[in-house]
Amino acid sequence: METQNQLNYERIAKAIEYIKENFKSQPSLDEIADKVHISQAHFQRMFTDWAGTSPKKFLQFISIEHAKKILKEEQATLFDTAHETGLSSTSRLHDLFINIEGMTPMEYKNGGKNLQINYSFAESPFGSLIVASTPKGICYMAFEENDEMALKNLLNKFPNATFQRKLDLMQQNALFIFQNDWSKLNKIKLHLKGTDFQLKVWESLLKIPMGGLSTYGRLAESIGNPNASRAVGTAIGSNPVAYLIPCHRVIQSTGNFGEYMWGNTRKTAIIGWEGAKIDSQI
Repeated sequence: METQNQLNYERIAKAIEYIKENFKSQPSLDEIADKVHISQAHFQRMFTDWAGTSPKKFLQFISIEHAKKILKEEQATLFDTAHETGLSSTSRLHDLFINIEGMTPMEYKNGGKNLQINYSFAESPFGSLIVASTPKGICYMAFEENDEMALKNLLNKFPNATFQRKLDLMQQNALFIFQNDWSKLNKIKLHLKGTDFQLKVWESLLKIPMGGLSTYGRLAESIGNPNASRAVGTAIGSNPVAYLIPCHRVIQSTGNFGEYMWGNTRKTAIIGWEGAKIDSQI
């Protein structure tokens, strides 16, 4: 049975999809509310509770033109742009001391043999997800509405590991990332299965500030390999930890938001939600 939070996110996602397709005409609140079949007042309250800002303000954040402006005007760098627009606040994922530890070659090769993995299901502002951890850190997090499919995908990542459905403190701390107050957030550790190149790319993603955006080309330059845009894109596409490793902050050089493993609408929702949170702090 779907929870109210899930139903609300589905309505928000439908509204966002409509805004994405019609942002050039700047649809009115009444028009968007009508598309999700609820009253204007109810939609205004529900959207504001979810995003922390009004639908009209949110539309500005997820506009393709917003992305183009951030990345192309005056040829500003990502971090210069972040600073100029007030995004150099304390609300950055890499300021939360998220540490990545790669699995040993043997753990990588044998599919997690001898690893004890706890997993649990949870809700987020962007729908249901599964989160899993080893004794060393979070090893997997993914958005998935179907629990059975979510678990199947996890098992495929670590076919030889031992699994237990258990919400541990490591997972609880990771899930706290979705709360507004991060002041009491403890250090988050990630224990990831990846090549040296993948780990390097994932670490570079942590340097993109909340509310900021980068491109595949700029990310390749940041790791000292400017000709590796395609390989960087592949590494980003294999990110095993949704949101904590913010691959959603990488868009195309044209300003289009591009693909996302867990759905383009969800990517747009996350970018807009983060922008709204930053705006509320300025």
